[in-house]
Amino acid sequence: MPHRVCPWWIGYFLASPVRRWLGQNPGKILSPYVREGMTVLEPGPGMGFFTIPLARMVGTSGKVIAVDLQPKMIAVLKRRAGKKGSLGNIDARLTSAETMHLEDLEGKIDFTLAFAVVHEFPDPGKFFAEVARASKPGSQLLLAEPSGHVTDRDFATQLNAAAAVGFTVRERPQIARSKAALLVKI
Repeated sequence: MPHRVCPWWIGYFLASPVRRWLGQNPGKILSPYVREGMTVLEPGPGMGFFTIPLARMVGTSGKVIAVDLQPKMIAVLKRRAGKKGSLGNIDARLTSAETMHLEDLEGKIDFTLAFAVVHEFPDPGKFFAEVARASKPGSQLLLAEPSGHVTDRDFATQLNAAAAVGFTVRERPQIARSKAALLVKI
């Protein structure tokens, strides 16, 4: 599958509340997995469609680390989170195409949300290896890829790459317009 990053301006459409009506309600999708006090990693947060609800869910004792390689996505995410009063527990970081720069997070992540992002990485194996190093044993990773962009074969390749670094499939949640799997770090 060719590597292609979603243009920053599409982030405005992806942050639209219309997504909730189309079956991608962050609260419903994430509430079974995220609770107060957790440290959550969100690679490719765009403009914060999931980030801001995640920040509310982890509360003031938790933290959401949102990493994106597009400065405009991070800038708009911070602006939106500030307006919603959620910026205090969001660590929004600019990253690069080569690495997510998660070295300071080794063994600290309780939950990772990889929503419509792994297909944008040039090397899914490297993505999962970085997330595995940052994750605590027993932590969960919700992988969801857009059905229209990612084939069953490509999704299976992603799951194999995750398995190679210590993740196992716990369940296959139903998420609108997505192929999804809940993975656990063993």
